[in-house]
Amino acid sequence: MDKLTQLREQILALTKEYGELLSGNSPEFVPGESRVPYAGRVFDSEEVTALVDSSLDFWLTHGRFSRQFESELARKLGVRSAFFVNSGSSANLLAFMTLTSPLLKERAVQRGDEVITVAAGFPTTIAPIVQYGAIPVFVDVERDSANINPDFLEQALSSKTKAVMLAHTLGNPFDIERVAAFCKKHDLWLIEDNCDALGSCYKGKMTGTFGDIGTSSFYPPHHLTTGEGGAVYTDDPLLAKIALSIRDWGRDCMCPSGVDNLCGHRFTKQFGSLPVGYDHKYVYSHFGYNLKATDMQAAIGCVQLKKLDSFTAKRRENFQYLLNGLQDLPHLSYFKNLPGAEPSWFGFLINVAEDAPFTRNDLTKYLESRKIQTRNLFAGNILKHPCFETLKEGRDYRIASPLPVTDYIMNNTCWIGVYPGMTAEKLDYMIKNIRDFVLGALKS
Repeated sequence: MDKLTQLREQILALTKEYGELLSGNSPEFVPGESRVPYAGRVFDSEEVTALVDSSLDFWLTHGRFSRQFESELARKLGVRSAFFVNSGSSANLLAFMTLTSPLLKERAVQRGDEVITVAAGFPTTIAPIVQYGAIPVFVDVERDSANINPDFLEQALSSKTKAVMLAHTLGNPFDIERVAAFCKKHDLWLIEDNCDALGSCYKGKMTGTFGDIGTSSFYPPHHLTTGEGGAVYTDDPLLAKIALSIRDWGRDCMCPSGVDNLCGHRFTKQFGSLPVGYDHKYVYSHFGYNLKATDMQAAIGCVQLKKLDSFTAKRRENFQYLLNGLQDLPHLSYFKNLPGAEPSWFGFLINVAEDAPFTRNDLTKYLESRKIQTRNLFAGNILKHPCFETLKEGRDYRIASPLPVTDYIMNNTCWIGVYPGMTAEKLDYMIKNIRDFVLGALKS
């Protein structure tokens, strides 16, 4: 055994020991004193060891761990291709920009074309549409699911509609059958923002794989984490080719990082108006970006992906535990999922009735004062935010249906955590405080 190999084995053995101590060193939960976060990283010595293992290669960009993670993620999802990127927001950007490629000919999304979406959600589902110069077309959502109301799809359609881009809200699958059928009927692209729903299924098939392109986020609160990170995945070989090009600076060459002349024609072809034999590694077929993540992040992802099923099971268990403890309370209602849908819940949604003797803000302030972390449903209604103040309705965006449920969510909805690191003590503490608040408000 050479010296490097020997040292590496010693380092990894010590790292494993350190990781066991680190991950097992959780402080005791003290009700009223310890914080109950809505989410957080869940890891053990395997992730710590994988991270150090990759660092010892000192291959700092896309490398062997990234290729492994992409391959295993694609296999898990049942698609041909998955591409690791530096965030879920970048994944949404890459997914949308893929649909603007001239390689798609008449189906390519052009500036001024319309994309159907919702205003109740996270802004980076919408941002790429606006930034490119396409027109987001907003329709309302359903109260029970916080997902798109598919009854409004047809009235949102116009001669300029090219795509639908929607998220599965907090892990709850939207009506994918109706949305996919609508897209097929009208020859529209479908991007599934699966950032909050990795592990969710509909009739046995994983969300993110029904549309043309799916996206994931691997930020620490999500279903698996690489720290920062995300992914784009597709079963379409042409879309995969385009996505890879745009992720990697827009280049035409498909050589992986550190490889030259895989095709054997690096200096023999002619592209555009370039001279014959111009170096293919520096030929650009798209206006792209560098959206790659690091191999160290991918190494963590390889370990986390093996735990996805157990994480999903725990999320479902925690959701049901909260529901069992809270479902009899008046003035509150909770998530409902479609028949056939098996959500990998990202959070536990709470709706406060409009006639309740308390508001959503009353409830969240009470919980936060008792160290229970809460979140609103992201933007609530993105149209009400400062980023839309410079945009003009009819020119920069279109509202295809009134948005009363979107506004209801903005004013009356919050959510709490169900992540796999949640213990029974924390769940019981949340249930007790929500019950105390509601029942106390009814007495006063």
